Amino acid sequence: MKKFISHRVAQTAPSGIRKFFDIAATMQDVISLGIGEPDFVTPQPILEAGIDSLKRGETQYTSNSGTLELRAALSDHLDELYGVRYGAEDEILVTVGVSEALYLAMTAILNAGDEVIIPEPCFVSYAPEVTFAGGEPVMVPTYVHDDFQVTAETITKAVTTRTKAILLGYPNNPTGAVMTRPVMEQITALAEEYDLLLISDEIYDQLVYGIDHVCVPGLPGMRDRTILLGGFSKDYAMTGWRIGYACAPPDLLAAMRKVHQYTIMSAPTTGQAAAVVALRQGGEHVANMRDEYDRRRRLIVDGFNTLGLDCFEPRGAFYAFPSIARSGMSSDDFAMCLLDEEEVALIPGDAFGASGAGFVRASYATAFEQIEEALNRIERFMRRHG
Repeated sequence: MKKFISHRVAQTAPSGIRKFFDIAATMQDVISLGIGEPDFVTPQPILEAGIDSLKRGETQYTSNSGTLELRAALSDHLDELYGVRYGAEDEILVTVGVSEALYLAMTAILNAGDEVIIPEPCFVSYAPEVTFAGGEPVMVPTYVHDDFQVTAETITKAVTTRTKAILLGYPNNPTGAVMTRPVMEQITALAEEYDLLLISDEIYDQLVYGIDHVCVPGLPGMRDRTILLGGFSKDYAMTGWRIGYACAPPDLLAAMRKVHQYTIMSAPTTGQAAAVVALRQGGEHVANMRDEYDRRRRLIVDGFNTLGLDCFEPRGAFYAFPSIARSGMSSDDFAMCLLDEEEVALIPGDAFGASGAGFVRASYATAFEQIEEALNRIERFMRRHG
């Protein structure tokens, strides 16, 4: 039956994350620092909003674009946080998570052979989504000595006559890196110089520590050159509700909506009702979760550095990205041996791109006490291997 499978799909490797999840799921005493999902339950007011929506019988489709109430709330929210306002009628689309928003963006803008520049390490779906849409992903490296920020110089070297867009994901998964405003402004100037789109995945925008998040369309001249992707999964601990969004100028948004209409129809109605309350009442809950993530962040980064697993300071999301060079192992061997010997699950850094080799990703979206015990186990492991 393989002859019936698309070449683009057949030639795309499965996610490098999945095998570690599958193995860890069979183990009794495993501590997983692998999953990028909040361990918090969705805050109570948001839960109740979803339940109330069901009780009111709101079980039908919404508008393809999402409820007008949610789109208006998103417009207000982005204006309040970043000073960038989108029209609720024609510039905001509610999607099934950011994953769908990314798929829509790529499908809407790419012709066969168009190139998209993607800094790596990056989220595992970025390059495959470009490929599935008929484009060509052009991966460019980032480095720990730059705090895993991509530079305008690196991007410039990758630009060709076929380049259509740059795809950025900051705060970054897997590194926890955050872009500073000066570096981001250099990249936006480059996008204007070469007449490129910027697709900015800002799903972790409110999970930053001691630094301000730079919202790309809020930078001078970038609102009409950017497709902004965001969502509720990470900031509001709403992964299972599957609500994301895309914001873009009307022509781009209309093209994305067209794909959405034929593929999805509309995002989950109950999730949209909950998302409205998340925007209006969730700020305090986000702040409390962020404070706890920050406490865990300091624990895990200090722990890795003490153990000789050199770790730069992540300033966003909920990931640390320590070097495992002192072990003498590859990233894959390190993660597999640690899982086998000490039942701690981490993800090899090169699952997120070639420039992640020599690192592992550790999520601190798990309980403080679990992180402490994981560090104890990693210490035993490093005494044998480090």
